Amino acid sequence: MTWYFNNEEYNEISDPKLVGFVYIITNLKDNRKYVGKKSFFFSKTKQVNKKKKKYKAESDWKTYYGSNDELQKDVEKFGSENFKREIVELCYSKGKCSYIEAKLQFQNEVLESNEWYNGYIMCRIHKSHVK
Repeated sequence: MTWYFNNEEYNEISDPKLVGFVYIITNLKDNRKYVGKKSFFFSKTKQVNKKKKKYKAESDWKTYYGSNDELQKDVEKFGSENFKREIVELCYSKGKCSYIEAKLQFQNEVLESNEWYNGYIMCRIHKSHVK
């Protein structure tokens, strides 16, 4: 299953400066949705000459289906072909990802409706993250 951005397939990171993205996954069987964010990279450590070196590794974003247990069970139950994964916004900072994710969650009132898989909203955002 692939990601879509602006109604086009998105399979490769279009700019090496991008940090992550905000997405909506839609269950095509019942139209339930999930808003989340995902990082393109994470830091890993390996030992080189008895010293720890940090390096950047690509995350599992291409096969990712959110962190929500109920959503993951439905993907397993119905199959990934019954879910659409859309990237809403590409972000150049983790803070921007967090801000856009929380903004969409509040705008869509995800905690007030059974139309959304989201069960909680977590965010810690500084004003500088949105500029």
